[in-house]
Amino acid sequence: MRIQIDPHTLDRAAERGASEEEIKDVLHTGLSIPGKYGRFGRFKVFDFMGKRHGRFFHQKRVEVFYPVQNDVIITVTVYVFYGKWEVKDANSI
Repeated sequence: MRIQIDPHTLDRAAERGASEEEIKDVLHTGLSIPGKYGRFGRFKVFDFMGKRHGRFFHQKRVEVFYPVQNDVIITVTVYVFYGKWEVKDANSI
């Protein structure tokens, strides 16, 4: 499926600490999560080991939400959460 990253998604990603490459990685290899309003969601936990707003975090969780139209994923927004997660596989969520 083709991916179309909306400019709004890129703006939110930059504000929240995610890159275009991470968005694509989430869409290709992330785990599914429920979306609202007929949209789909996927997430992935990345090693971060850095500071965000003056606090140190081990990881970040990037969530991408999107509809699918004519076999095209069109991103709507991205959320980024900082913390520490243990994600081994889809059954551990």
